Amino acid sequence: MLLMSLTPHPSLPRLAKHWCSTFLLLIATSGTLAAAELEVSEARLRLLPGDLPAAGYFTLTNTSEKGVTLTGADSSAFGNVMMHRSVNQDGVTRMEPVAQLELAAGEQVEFAPGGYHLMLMKRARPLVVGDDVEVNLHFAGNQRQRVTFRAVAPTAQ
Repeated sequence: MLLMSLTPHPSLPRLAKHWCSTFLLLIATSGTLAAAELEVSEARLRLLPGDLPAAGYFTLTNTSEKGVTLTGADSSAFGNVMMHRSVNQDGVTRMEPVAQLELAAGEQVEFAPGGYHLMLMKRARPLVVGDDVEVNLHFAGNQRQRVTFRAVAPTAQ
């Protein structure tokens, strides 16, 4: 097994150690930099009975000065998480998968019943109303944001 130290080698000059430390810190945190510029609120997971899929709802706000692209999600509590959107065409409502969702600078999108939502399938463990479930939102550029969703009743909006 290869072990990598994030500490600069002791023989490096002081300034080089400083720059090495800064560079290593940037590499280690690059996947979470965008997360600081994204706000997630009202994260809830609507549980359905038995082994039926759960629905994930939340509001995502891009507070940065550049656009971001939401590309998916995962959770250790579920075997499969997909982004969907409900569409009504000719009086018939159906769900369609969403591969990615772009948010412009300052834009906000709501994942809610009848619109965008996460479908969380294949529960890895039993869940009850009130449980907290960790979900990782994936963004372009291999960036992620961990969000805690609260499990709510099937009748909750």
